[in-house]
This record gives sequence, structure tokens and C-alpha cells, in this order.
Amino acid sequence: MKKLLMIIPLVILLCFTFGCQQGEEPVEEAVAEVGALSDEDVAAIKTTLDSLAQALLAGGTEAILEFFTEDTTVIAEGGISKGREELKEIFSKVTYTAFNQTLEEIDGRYDLAFVRGTASLTMEAEGAPEPIQGTGKFLDILRKQEDGSWLIAISMLVSDYPLPE
Repeated sequence: MKKLLMIIPLVILLCFTFGCQQGEEPVEEAVAEVGALSDEDVAAIKTTLDSLAQALLAGGTEAILEFFTEDTTVIAEGGISKGREELKEIFSKVTYTAFNQTLEEIDGRYDLAFVRGTASLTMEAEGAPEPIQGTGKFLDILRKQEDGSWLIAISMLVSDYPLPE
């Protein structure tokens, strides 16, 4: 009798499990489609990052900061910068003379997206004896704003060059 009592819950559990699995696939696919970025969102994200590249070359710290959220975080080998005020301090000390980026992947859901890519740049920095050239990779996380625009909430930059010892 004890064995029978143990088997009945197992049978019920298996029936419930298999019964639920048949209905899950269409729901999962529907959720993935509903939350996927639209073509318009992808185009807006590309426009945001292209416009940021133009702003970097044109100079003007305030114009550059407009592509970042107020509470943005930028992570690079040199440390972490939080908020537009800290970024303002950094961007006010450099002038970009060349900047190229390749967007390799854009994906996301609802109002959050990520962009992975590569970049190369040349910049002049306060106190540097000559222009600094670099290449690297980046991962940007963007947040959709109420007006439909996309701003960078988190940016992580990784240089292709080893850190000095």
C-alpha cells in the first residue's frame, strides 16, 4: 500500500509536467517575439551611436554627454566613472581627432538593449606629449527613454593593448 501511495503522486506529477510542456512552446515563442526590439528600435540605436561618434569628432563636451543617461556608468581600464558629471570631467580633457566604430551585434528586449562592437580612435589628451591611438572593444547597454530615444546607461571599454606594467 505504501508503494502505491508513493506512485500516485509521481504519476500525477508526470501528467502535469507533460501536460504543461505541450502548451509552453507557443507561449515562449510569443513572449520572445513580443519583447524583441523592433526594426525602428534597432535603427534608432544605430543612429544614436553614429551621432555619438560624430559628436566625439566635433568636440563639445555637452553635446557628447547628451548620449548618456544621467546615472550612466562607464567602465574602462582606468576605472569606473558614474554619472554625467564625472564623464564631463573626462571628456573636457580630451579631443578626438579620429574615431571609427563597427557595431557587431545589437539585441535587447522591451526598453533595454545592448550593442557589442569594436572601435579605433586617435585623441589628444591634456598632459600627453603626443596623440594617443587605440583600438578596442566595447559593450554598451542602452535604455529607451519616454520620448523613444535610446541613451547609454552603461558602457564598458576594453583596450586591445596590454596595460603597462
